Amino acid sequence: MDSDRRFILVVSHTGRADSVAAAVQVIAQLQAAGARPVLVRQECEEIQADPSTVDPLGDVSILGEDVTADDLELVIVLGGDGTILRAAELVRGYSAPLLGINLGHVGFLAESERDDLDEAVRRVIDGDYLVEERLTLSVRVKVRDEVVWESWALNEATVEKGSRERMLEVVIEVDGRPLSTFGCDGVVVSTPTGSTAYGFSAGGPVIWPTVEAMMLVPLSAHALFARPIVVGPDSSLAVEVLRRTDGTGVLWCDGRRTHELEPGARVVVRRSSIPVRLARLHQSPFTDRLVKKFHLPVTGWRGPDAND
Repeated sequence: MDSDRRFILVVSHTGRADSVAAAVQVIAQLQAAGARPVLVRQECEEIQADPSTVDPLGDVSILGEDVTADDLELVIVLGGDGTILRAAELVRGYSAPLLGINLGHVGFLAESERDDLDEAVRRVIDGDYLVEERLTLSVRVKVRDEVVWESWALNEATVEKGSRERMLEVVIEVDGRPLSTFGCDGVVVSTPTGSTAYGFSAGGPVIWPTVEAMMLVPLSAHALFARPIVVGPDSSLAVEVLRRTDGTGVLWCDGRRTHELEPGARVVVRRSSIPVRLARLHQSPFTDRLVKKFHLPVTGWRGPDAND
């Protein structure tokens, strides 16, 4: 490996033609600037096999074969928030930050849009960006006091019912003390970053990313009091699936990593010691980002039929 080269990982949604085209464009720009593009083996093969890829990719390195995550300077992510969450799995715990270029719909984690792609790559080459760290969650599943599964989340950890016709019976705990018990469809435990995702859709508040906190939002709780709560970063939150629950539950971390929950299982969530690093090109306030992302024009609406 050439230690003088700059290694930049390119992660794309290879199931979308526009993302593949953007990846080819970014790879060419990085090569022209003297940087070495890095790809995941499967994505490299899928991009080369795509009918829209006319020219060969040229001199690229493969992550895990030619270079390690520790060698990376930065990760350029081409897609929506789901693609950014996938890229975070590759480099969390390493120094390389993620720079998202939104090719999806809302793309709340992304820093730039498709039209700004050339400018974004130029600024990466120039090192003209800031890096901020986002709080993540440490997630453990315990059964009879034994840890049976561990994971993490950048957006949220969600406990959901395993079957549509049944309800979860849960106890919510804060710092090891019971707070409330109810039947529900599920419970979302979210970071400030994830507060604009599932937690927001479920009726939770928007938490500014600079706030160090965790949020818990019940989903369709059958209770007189089941409001969202926000706790400090040093607290612990737990959701216990009561043994009287008919059936099983399912734990999802960022909608990507999952584990089945038997009655009696406890999901314990704390702040993780390992953040996710995001590259920022713009220093605009989070308020501006919030307004821009949520105030979208209505598209695809046909209007009422004559018989309505």
